[in-house]
Amino acid sequence: QLQLVASGGGLVQAGGSLRLSCVVSGSDFRFLDLAWYRQAPGKQRDFVAGITRGSRTDYDDAVKGRFTISRDNAKNTVYLQMHSLKPEDTAVYHCYAKILTTKWVDYWGQGTQVTVSS
Repeated sequence: QLQLVASGGGLVQAGGSLRLSCVVSGSDFRFLDLAWYRQAPGKQRDFVAGITRGSRTDYDDAVKGRFTISRDNAKNTVYLQMHSLKPEDTAVYHCYAKILTTKWVDYWGQGTQVTVSS
């Protein structure tokens, strides 16, 4: 069983920056595909950014050019660096990990709140 612990959320003004971190334990980190999702109040959970075990990245159009996903395999940590934050970025941000063993298995972190004021 993997455990994912997210941190770094908070309250910022529009135009500000935050860096989210997610520490993953319970598996060899380098074999994981990782991502960040977010869920605003009353909305579905949406994909934000992903990074594969080969460090290929993918972003939702809403955050391209503003957010950067990265990973540090030595620290078992995936990051989401967020710049130029907008009120519409307000959501609970969840980290995600996927690993292929005998089948694909998904794991979710508990989420960290990001609130961007006008």
